[in-house]
Amino acid sequence: MKQAYIFPGQGSQFSGMGKLYYENSFFAKKLFEQANEILGFRISDIMFNGSDDELKQTNVTQPAIFLHSVIAYKSIENAKPDMVAGHSLGEFSALVANNVLHFEDALQLVSVRAKAMQKACELKPSSMAAVLNLGEEQVEQICANILQETNEVVVAANYNCPGQLVISGSLKGIEIACERMKAAGAKRALVLPVGGAFHSPLMDPAKDELKIAIDATKFYEPSCAIYQNVVAKAVMDKDEMKSNLVMQLTSAVKWTQSVQAMIIDGASQFIEVGPGKVLQGLVMKINKEMQVSGVS
Repeated sequence: MKQAYIFPGQGSQFSGMGKLYYENSFFAKKLFEQANEILGFRISDIMFNGSDDELKQTNVTQPAIFLHSVIAYKSIENAKPDMVAGHSLGEFSALVANNVLHFEDALQLVSVRAKAMQKACELKPSSMAAVLNLGEEQVEQICANILQETNEVVVAANYNCPGQLVISGSLKGIEIACERMKAAGAKRALVLPVGGAFHSPLMDPAKDELKIAIDATKFYEPSCAIYQNVVAKAVMDKDEMKSNLVMQLTSAVKWTQSVQAMIIDGASQFIEVGPGKVLQGLVMKINKEMQVSGVS
């Protein structure tokens, strides 16, 4: 039985996250204080007592989820994943779990990524929307048609599970897409409360900044493969990991395909590490025969 450790991304945050770890573990408290120092603000205070609006800020959300996930992972006794994966931001937590990145370095990269994405969001009003019960090819075709006809950017951004895709693009592009998705038979096409078009070409301005930071960071030999969003297959080469992290900003999160690849490669138990249970639910929708559990 192979164990796949999976790490959540943006959207799993909640007020009070990580507080029990801080209060009950000297090791966790040390990591929280280290993170406060690295980031230059007390992220622990926002995680424990912040409002939903404060926690939704990209430059807070991303390091908060990363920090919670890594502390949760390091609290597992004798954790030895056979493979790891992360949903979007979760890839950085996964790269700590398979020993490719040191905690401090990964947190610095997450901070750079979050700030660069926040800046890209401010350049053009944009958003994302969840599309339920419409085929992947239909969603992709509708997005392509909108771009061709209106020049408004809208793309398939997250392949979360069969029947659940997330699209990403300009505000006008998302508005048109939601109307057309529903007309094509989607059960729902719902605009999400996010501040930008993640995993779309509109994130292109963030790529250079992240690439510079990644190129300046030491990546170590992995203890196991990571299944990265961009390629949806096992990756062991450090240079490929770096390239995929940069490309991920403007490329789709192929979560369905990644989970399927892990199952083909022998995974039968999926352990979600970090806030929430979103990924456990997605795995069950991808293959209901899998064992799923969580560490939060």
